[in-house]
Amino acid sequence: MLLTSRLVGALLFGLGALQAARSFDLRAQVGDSWYYVALAAAIAVGTGVGFVLGSVTGRWLSGRLSAFEVATDRRSASELLAGTGGLVVGLIAAILAGFAVLQLPFGIGRYLLLPVVLIVAYAFARVAARRHRDIFRLVGIRSRAGSAAPPRVIDTSAIIDGRVADVLATRFLSGQVVVPAFVLEELQKVADSSDPIKRARGRRGLELVEKLKADSNGGFSVRRTDYPEIDEVDAKLVRTAEEIGGSIVTTDFNLNKVAQIHDVDVLNVNDLANALKPAVLPGERMKVRVIREGREYNQGVGYLDDGTMIVVEGGRKHLGREVAVEVTSVLQNPSGKMVFTKRREDASDV
Repeated sequence: MLLTSRLVGALLFGLGALQAARSFDLRAQVGDSWYYVALAAAIAVGTGVGFVLGSVTGRWLSGRLSAFEVATDRRSASELLAGTGGLVVGLIAAILAGFAVLQLPFGIGRYLLLPVVLIVAYAFARVAARRHRDIFRLVGIRSRAGSAAPPRVIDTSAIIDGRVADVLATRFLSGQVVVPAFVLEELQKVADSSDPIKRARGRRGLELVEKLKADSNGGFSVRRTDYPEIDEVDAKLVRTAEEIGGSIVTTDFNLNKVAQIHDVDVLNVNDLANALKPAVLPGERMKVRVIREGREYNQGVGYLDDGTMIVVEGGRKHLGREVAVEVTSVLQNPSGKMVFTKRREDASDV
């Protein structure tokens, strides 16, 4: 935008300087020998002034366009559609009102015409956007009148993890799916890694982005806005979510904490997975195979079918065997659920 504005400004002012020099009868002022030199100087000055003014205008337009992009990202498609329709109706109403304004005495109607048109058109567009659900409901469109769910900003860890695609396919996650361009760049770097494991994860992540695009029920978009002044991807994600009024979908514990500090809503896939695991209560009895030693003395560790870690007190000497245990306590944290048990002496082990 900045380069284009500079080139357009330089071209327009250069041509303007050329036309001014010709209309000023420059040949009569400087003579034939200096005519082309003076003409070139006028064009050079005009081009330089246009280049400078184009730079100023380009920066201003870039800021306005960025603000416009942020504003549109915060609005649903139905709200934008209703606002556009309201703008069209407002312009028609403004034209009708303009005829009455032009009839005002002393010619003041000519000066009031433009403000009246702008105010009426803005009022119609604003009301239509704010009441878009009611407007769509009046014309019989109910289910698609707009979603209250905010945009969902997907981070790299959630994409590589893969479970968010399955959740999206079940339609338990609503709202527009937003994947920032810097997240795609990070995935690309992982996919190009010399490490075969990282390379496979990165390629799988890029494939899952296509799946997110196909399964999203609230729309899908790649947000190309970047923040060169910010180095960390996590900080960029928080900034993106703040600007578009969205929530971050992640499996990253640290990002979860940083986003909460900035009052940004976070949907942690691990929290969802833990919430869907079958409840295990103290006193419940079960059997579990001890597969490795625990951290503390005489502990053994096993896992349920859903991946829940089971810590067995006194289970170290039973490695490789299935033992009968009784639940003593359950520890829930963002990284998962841990169930602490003790061996039942009244049951036979396998």
